[in-house]
Amino acid sequence: MSVRCSFTEPKAALTCRRLICANMADEMAKAQASKPGGDTIFGKIIRKEIPAKLLYEDDQCVAFPDISPQAPTHILVVPKKPIVQLSQAEDSDGALLGHLLLVAKKCAQEAGLLKGYRIVINDGPDGGQSVYHIHVHVLGGRVMAWPPG
Repeated sequence: MSVRCSFTEPKAALTCRRLICANMADEMAKAQASKPGGDTIFGKIIRKEIPAKLLYEDDQCVAFPDISPQAPTHILVVPKKPIVQLSQAEDSDGALLGHLLLVAKKCAQEAGLLKGYRIVINDGPDGGQSVYHIHVHVLGGRVMAWPPG
């Protein structure tokens, strides 16, 4: 669900906030139900078992639009190496993690997010992680609220 908001009318802003909050609640429910281990949808996308519109691919990662967008532009950058979550990354993963951020920047530029964007990595159930294969969210196309959660 992509939500575009117009904050010129108070009623429209309230409706938009309710839609965003409902969508975030759905994502948090998925995160609470998800468990690490086994194959993931991202592994299947990387192996081309599930089709995805790849926006970027190299020998280390892929990037594609999120199927459940939380912003008008919502891109996922996923490493080909299956790191379960950021808190389990090893020091030897440093170059790969840096590469993911540089690819996220390139994707944001290609998507025309000239006024800014948000980068998110969820970790664990309380952090909102619903797929246990580390991934970077690139969110943009609207003003991001703060605090985010």
